[in-house]
Amino acid sequence: MGHTAQVSAFVWIAAVSLAAWLWLLLAQGMFWRTDVRLPPRREPRAWPSVCVVVPARDEAEVLPRSLPSLLAQDYPGRAEVFLVDDGSSDGTGALARELAQRCGGLPLTVGSPGEPPAGWTGKLWAVRYGIALARAREPRYLLLTDADIAHAPDSLRGLVAAAETGGFDAVSQMARLRVESLWERLVVPAFVYFFAQLYPFRRIGRRGGRTAAAAGGCVLLRTETAVRARIPDAIRHAVIDDVALARAVKKAGGHIWLGLAESVDSVRPYPRLHDLWRMVSRSAYAQLRHNPLLLLGTVAGLALVYLVPPVALIAALGTGDGALALLGGSAWLVMTGTYAPMVRYYRQPLWLAPLLPFTAFLYLLMTLDSAVQHYRGRGAAWKGRTYARPDAVPDES
Repeated sequence: MGHTAQVSAFVWIAAVSLAAWLWLLLAQGMFWRTDVRLPPRREPRAWPSVCVVVPARDEAEVLPRSLPSLLAQDYPGRAEVFLVDDGSSDGTGALARELAQRCGGLPLTVGSPGEPPAGWTGKLWAVRYGIALARAREPRYLLLTDADIAHAPDSLRGLVAAAETGGFDAVSQMARLRVESLWERLVVPAFVYFFAQLYPFRRIGRRGGRTAAAAGGCVLLRTETAVRARIPDAIRHAVIDDVALARAVKKAGGHIWLGLAESVDSVRPYPRLHDLWRMVSRSAYAQLRHNPLLLLGTVAGLALVYLVPPVALIAALGTGDGALALLGGSAWLVMTGTYAPMVRYYRQPLWLAPLLPFTAFLYLLMTLDSAVQHYRGRGAAWKGRTYARPDAVPDES
């Protein structure tokens, strides 16, 4: 009797998991679609001026593969690049000047703001300094892009045309991350998949919608909107700065757009699991607002949605429970089907799609590790700086 009750309970859990997947498939903004690319656009009669702001801290490894692509932009209007050397110890600033002399192209200014004051994350302090330099040129747009992002020659042109045509205040593209090592192939496509599940791209572009997100590696922002939204001062303490920026723009009445990139790529390597683990765990608990209840709910949700289907199917094969096999197998099939488009977008073999439960288990462990690091007082660490928790940062706004 007790064994039958346990099996019956597991059948109900598997049924809830399948119901969750059907809801995600049909009611979560078609997050699994990968066809949200730059919207229809036409070239403006007069190309507006743009200033590109690149915060960079110890980026000498990736700069030779990214900065020349910015300097080589085929942009008909006036454009200039401002690289902000954020206290680098590896010669990032000197290398940037050397690359500019060697490659030519758009004008480059290299500056350094010094250490950030209390209440600021280092990257946003660097962005603030770069924007201050750029505003002296009175640009209509600011392109905020990370030092590891390489742009195709027509990238800036496409971003500006999309913003002008669609009347967007912010146009952001999720750069295609590097997928070369085995761990990158397993973890990276899932990273973007999970992000799209949390912030469905189609909902972000709706006027008046509540969903707001951006991809910090590539954000084209109207200067007047940045002033109105108080970017970056209003988000100066944010560890997850791209989502905070998008929310600030929407709060100020701005119209934003986010989609997958076709000509914007990250060149930063994450060859080992340890590298990817650090990338995720440094901000995972911050995403949950350092809330233990949200952490418990997230862990339970990940287990129910991603781990129950394969466990149910494997258990059913051992017990011969047809109902359990049908429920678990169906949920795993829907999961695999929604993940397959992202695997294809990253030009990876489709046999990786059924492995999503394994990858989700890794993300579950990374999230728990992020919480452990937080309560040990280590917080979100990045390139020698640690940000303990948002509520420890004074907010004078």
